[in-house]
Amino acid sequence: MGEKRTPSGFLLKQRAFLKLYLITLTEQERLYGLKILDLLRQEFKPYGYRPNHSEVYKALHDLIEDGILKQVKQKKEGMKYQEVVYYRFADGGYEKAKLYKRQLKAELDRCAALIRKAIEDNFS
Repeated sequence: MGEKRTPSGFLLKQRAFLKLYLITLTEQERLYGLKILDLLRQEFKPYGYRPNHSEVYKALHDLIEDGILKQVKQKKEGMKYQEVVYYRFADGGYEKAKLYKRQLKAELDRCAALIRKAIEDNFS
């Protein structure tokens, strides 16, 4: 992951958006994939956004490949054999995550300004 993120040109890509939220959710507590998906869907339902299963898992896998997250398997509570995969920060991953969030903040600020401009120019 480079020191500076290259802007996508228009608005933030869905995968970058999801990765940002996955990092924040990981900072807040240990979660597994389906719980993350449920939380994201619930959080964004009022905005008409419903991330799909495959995009969330692709974003999680990107974060693993980037060395930010790792998978930790644990036995499901009350189950003898069933395991759940939790996501936690990899060694050194939290520092990478903070850098990624700083980069995305700059990109989100740019996107917000672009949207504000469109609203002002077209609806004022």
